[in-house]
Amino acid sequence: MSIEKHRQQFPALTDKVYFNFGGQGIMSNAVLSRIINCHKYIQEKGPFSLKVNLGMEQHMASIRKDIAAEIGATPSEIALTENTTVGCNIVLWGINWQPGDHILMTDCEHNGVIAIVGEIARRFQVEVSTCPIMDTLNQEDPVEVIGAHLQPNTRLVILSHILWNTGQVLPLAEITALCHQQNMPVLVDGAQSVGMLPLNLQELEVDFYSFTGHKWLCGPVGVGGLYIKSDGMESIQPTFIGWRGVNLGHRGEPVSWLSDARRFEVASSAYPLYEGLRGAMTTHSEWGNAKERYEQICALSAYLWKGLREIKGVKCLKDSPPEAGLVSFQVMGNIYNQELVQSLERGGFLLRTLADPDCVRACVHYFTLPEEIDQLVAQIKQLL
Repeated sequence: MSIEKHRQQFPALTDKVYFNFGGQGIMSNAVLSRIINCHKYIQEKGPFSLKVNLGMEQHMASIRKDIAAEIGATPSEIALTENTTVGCNIVLWGINWQPGDHILMTDCEHNGVIAIVGEIARRFQVEVSTCPIMDTLNQEDPVEVIGAHLQPNTRLVILSHILWNTGQVLPLAEITALCHQQNMPVLVDGAQSVGMLPLNLQELEVDFYSFTGHKWLCGPVGVGGLYIKSDGMESIQPTFIGWRGVNLGHRGEPVSWLSDARRFEVASSAYPLYEGLRGAMTTHSEWGNAKERYEQICALSAYLWKGLREIKGVKCLKDSPPEAGLVSFQVMGNIYNQELVQSLERGGFLLRTLADPDCVRACVHYFTLPEEIDQLVAQIKQLL
């Protein structure tokens, strides 16, 4: 399918130039239709009828299977969540922390994760330190930096596969192998990687990998997942608990945890949204496989990076072409980053600013057009 025809499925592209996929993706007509049709089906058959309840159970099994295929896992390793932060909460609060335990995280983690870790440190007298991964964007080896900051009491290492602020792709397999040599599990924030990178989490041997469906997968807000490596299932315990995570006895009383990742699910969810996520993954596969989409993203981000570098008064954070769809840059002179973004949005160009580092972030997807990138570059030139 041609890009032009493919883009016709996304109503958000009709009147704007969208560069905010790292914040929230845009939904296709197929996604919207699936959500609406699922709601209609539930209401027509009766929301709590035996037929609907059985159908939703089968539906949730299907979405776990589809997500597992997308990220290189098995359905039993997938817990359905609402977003990346919920998955990180499941892992972080599920560990039996002891005073003196140590958490290592990078200096490029999202505020939500930072807040969770801060509260765990306060409640359980856990030590927390950060390693300077931001400095490795253009030089130094992130594997060496992380290795230098591991401690004998490190209980968990937290990092993002793709850094949300600089767009750097961390060598996850090498980092995981290093941590596992010292029996230290790894929790990965995959908010920017699922839907962008071709993934095989079992090959990466990561312990926990949390992600969302509303960014690069272009699904609805409120759906995500948590991958838990099979042999790490018993290393964390459920904190929030409900009927979806337990085996029920003959009187309907909970008697034991489910044996797989479903034990970390709680209760009723917005089932039609998960049907929307299935539609989003189908929409992407109609254009190309994960590898083809990623290659197109990298080609377009390199094109944008090159165009920005040719603008006087613009500095790209990365010295070489990006390895992901996030392109971060700073503007110099008489206009601030926030002013630039506000001016661009008035002209129909949607980007965002970030606080650390102080920069503007533009995100391209595989269906971004080169002419849209040309328009953005020309508009920034004009504003500067």
